[in-house]
Amino acid sequence: MRQITLPEADFRAWRRVPTAGHEAYNRGFIPSPTTGTDTTVTSPILSPELPARTTPARARITAAWLRDETEAVNDLLDQAALPAEEREQVVDRAAALVTRVRARAKDQSVVESFMRQYDLSSEEGILLMCVAEALLRIPDKTTTDKLIRDKLGDANWRKHLGRSESLLVNASTWGLLLTGRLVNLADGSGDDFNGALRRLVARVGDPAIRAAVRQAMRIMGHQFVMGRDIEEALDRSLKKENAVFRYSFDMLGESALTADTAERYQQDYRNAIAALGARGPYANHTDAPSISVKLSALFPRYEVAQRARAHQALTEKLLELSQLAMKHGIALSVDAEEADRLELSLDVIGDVFAHPSLEGWNGLGIVVQAYAKRTPFVIDWLVETALASGRRWYVRLVKGAYWDAEIKKAQEQGLGGYPVFTRKPNTDVSYLACARRLFNAGGNLIYPQFATHNAHTIAAVHHIAQGRPFEFQRLHGMGSDLYAEVIGKQSFNVPCRVYAPVGSHEDLLPYLVRRLLENGANSSFVNRITDEDVSIDDLIRDPVEAVSSFASIPHPKIPLPVDLLRSQNHDRNNSMGINLANDNALRALAGQLNAAVKPWQAAPLVPGASASASGATVPVTNPADHREVVGHWQAADSATVQQALANAVAAQPGWNRTPAASRAAIMEHAADQLEARIAEFMALCVKEAGKSLPDSVAEVREAVDFLRYYAKQAREQFGHAETLPSPTGESNELQLHGRGVFVCISPWNFPLAIFLGQVSAALAAGNSVIAKPAEQTSLIGHAAVKLLHEAGVPEAVLQFLPGDGAVVGAALTRDPRVAGVAFTGSTETAWAINRALAARNAPIAALVAETGGQNAMIADSSALPEQIVKDVIASAFQSAGQRCSAARVLYIQEDIADKVIDMLAGAMAELKVGDPGLLSTDVGPVIDEDARAILVAHAERMDKEAKKIAEAPMDPAATAHGTFFAPRAYEIPSLSVLKREVFGPVLHLIRFKASELKNVVNEINSTGYGLTLGVHSRIDATVHYISQHARVGNCYVNRNQIGAVVGVQPFGGEGLSGTGPKAGGPHYLLRFAGERTLTINTTASGGNASLLTIGE
Repeated sequence: MRQITLPEADFRAWRRVPTAGHEAYNRGFIPSPTTGTDTTVTSPILSPELPARTTPARARITAAWLRDETEAVNDLLDQAALPAEEREQVVDRAAALVTRVRARAKDQSVVESFMRQYDLSSEEGILLMCVAEALLRIPDKTTTDKLIRDKLGDANWRKHLGRSESLLVNASTWGLLLTGRLVNLADGSGDDFNGALRRLVARVGDPAIRAAVRQAMRIMGHQFVMGRDIEEALDRSLKKENAVFRYSFDMLGESALTADTAERYQQDYRNAIAALGARGPYANHTDAPSISVKLSALFPRYEVAQRARAHQALTEKLLELSQLAMKHGIALSVDAEEADRLELSLDVIGDVFAHPSLEGWNGLGIVVQAYAKRTPFVIDWLVETALASGRRWYVRLVKGAYWDAEIKKAQEQGLGGYPVFTRKPNTDVSYLACARRLFNAGGNLIYPQFATHNAHTIAAVHHIAQGRPFEFQRLHGMGSDLYAEVIGKQSFNVPCRVYAPVGSHEDLLPYLVRRLLENGANSSFVNRITDEDVSIDDLIRDPVEAVSSFASIPHPKIPLPVDLLRSQNHDRNNSMGINLANDNALRALAGQLNAAVKPWQAAPLVPGASASASGATVPVTNPADHREVVGHWQAADSATVQQALANAVAAQPGWNRTPAASRAAIMEHAADQLEARIAEFMALCVKEAGKSLPDSVAEVREAVDFLRYYAKQAREQFGHAETLPSPTGESNELQLHGRGVFVCISPWNFPLAIFLGQVSAALAAGNSVIAKPAEQTSLIGHAAVKLLHEAGVPEAVLQFLPGDGAVVGAALTRDPRVAGVAFTGSTETAWAINRALAARNAPIAALVAETGGQNAMIADSSALPEQIVKDVIASAFQSAGQRCSAARVLYIQEDIADKVIDMLAGAMAELKVGDPGLLSTDVGPVIDEDARAILVAHAERMDKEAKKIAEAPMDPAATAHGTFFAPRAYEIPSLSVLKREVFGPVLHLIRFKASELKNVVNEINSTGYGLTLGVHSRIDATVHYISQHARVGNCYVNRNQIGAVVGVQPFGGEGLSGTGPKAGGPHYLLRFAGERTLTINTTASGGNASLLTIGE
């Protein structure tokens, strides 16, 4: 067989093409001249932003973040337990309370009946909520009507008919809800209730439906929101049935994404405090109405990564509000939010609490969550700060409202445990233990406030108090029957404060969904207290007794994050990550990262090759600061390439005969070693590839997942022959084996994950491998190959060949000894490789290619604008837009386009561009000057031809010596404006009409690319249409479109975006394998024994 020389046109495809957008992705193989000069000075990673060492009390909080649940609960059991006699008294009192509440509930209102029947524990309740919440904000009638038709015919509404004596929940339920008048839907409906519902919709018309559902939402809004503004809420609070309660007003609003939104919320709080003050003066701020504040509403970057900015801004804002509250004689409490914000919130609240200007005012409050493992230690810290300042805290103890999100986040991040308890009774035990802690602090340091809707908790807290002052709290719209039996001298004689939301119907949505989830959860006390099917004994069981009876204190159905996959019958560990919001983890990581930084060196790893025969030595500079030389790599010459090919051919048969289980064990050992050495590889990713710290963690985790996943696949697919159907007297089986020599050509944008993904797949299938990294990231590739050698892969089976296209890339792909190529990079380079492989007079080789994409996100007006903006910013700008999956185009329905554009511009203004070694950096550098030049040229064109929406700020002092490019967003008229993919942080926005969805999908398909697509819509029919008609490999709905997880979201495109099969999917290894069928005539040795012995 002769070697084929690439034609000159193909040869050029291996070189850098300065005008090609996606060429920046795996652009060829020719290293650019280095810039800057060698220096021994390296910028530290992470450590400049670490906080100073803190007090012992705060250290105990940090250490308890992921505390072992069994250990934590056992500690709390002792603190929560009551003597047997007292425990019986509490249970008896709780039972009496439930009995009285059930008697009262028989006289419940129409709205209460409706809410209880259609809560979110039923599919119908969820569908109702989907319709209702969307109708509050969808501006156009076309999408509104589409949503109504999509949802209201979907579910089994009929099962609710006759379930209640309430008019609203009986036979006319949906007639009244949808039309505002009595229509008996059950008449003549027979078994076709859904059909009857659809006919009703058709009969009364969409406008009537819209109006009626909005009216239903107003009813629901009145149930859960105290007033549309603070004056209305205050007036309502003074009405007879409400006047017996104290109030804490919460100005509705979710996390601010922009500075303008944060300032609007700040002004809302100012106005509310002034309005409360105007109704004074009050005898004291304990009896007075108070205000509740969310820090996430006051600053758009309320996160540990932005610690310095957030701490300063939030302290100033909260201090201003506290000073106003002090002036008007009221109290102010700060609501609790997600776990990763807790300690930053303590920094802010602690500073304000001790501020000299608040001397003499004991009105600052804090909310703590019983489901959080750190809360007992937070209470200890509160006591310590109160002692130190001579002031008193209000402390509201709640169960916690973000439980499901905390569980999911810990699993996704691969943490060592959970920040919250996994069983509700564990949280109930924590609540009682924390209540005792609050009382024991003394009323001069803490005024306890207990937010609960649980009868046992109410009785237990009242008993623990032993007459000491405190108040109960409840949510407006929830627990009113319960607390009607609690307050007053004839009952518990303890005051109750109502947490009362204030805001417009538009602001109601996120709050209402959370409240209904709580109210409707099957385990919710509010939902169960009036359910006669639930025994009172079960309802009021002492949680200490319940938890003490558990065989396992952690929930047996909620595995630790490391066991997540195994719990779903996938026999491998979840990769472990790093908690980048925990100061202890950050300090340990900073030490490891900086210890790992050294002058890295890389050279070909080819047994038998002469070191003197290799090519030029190339310096590697930090993309964030080209003055910093982070290492050198030596290119392979043609003789080394030939030696590598000879070695690979000779080594492959022995490796192929190695049992699949043995090959898999080596991959798994490599995964364990990589996971243990995460900091070392993160440092390389930061310094050589310019990756941010979160991206570097994700990079290593993905590589670990690839190693484990392909090891598992190898065991299952290559471990034994597959037995096939056969006639009697014959056996047939299918065996998989390695193809031969595989060349793996990987990109710089995922220099560890994709590199090891390709290599481990080829190795697991029984191939020998020659790994060719992108020149920009040869140091990372070298370290990865050394790791695999150390794990047990023979050096001749896996070889490393850094170098340029003319010497290495082209030589490998035209060689007849190569059985296959795995490639990730540009479509143009994939074409060149395909031509080179096809031109050989050799066995037809396999090509596995993942290439470019013109990735779009489609958002209609039913989607949440805030969610669209969050997800498109992550999709377009994370990793400096240097992901093959990144969003390049946002199609936005014109009815919400202006709102989304304003929000997008404001959110982009909050991005920080700079050193990827700092946790505060959102967007790091692009890989090199060639990549930046392509982006600059495109921006210059867009500045002339498109409408610029926004450009993120960029500090010249922080970016002067690197290849930085500020994220930009432009509005363009159509997709045809973009001639090719722009590989960097540039987003293009296109408006479309609701009637043009089909055209949008066709326009995306017409590009020929088909990698990723994002969809934001609450309409199932819309999601279904897009997913069925868009020709893309990965479609993501109502989330971002990056970060595919190995074995969970197999990744790869179609059309111009790749050959398939999908990386990290069940069919990937098969592309690296050959198949052999073995047929044996079992009768040849004398008769068919199996047939002769089957009996009569």
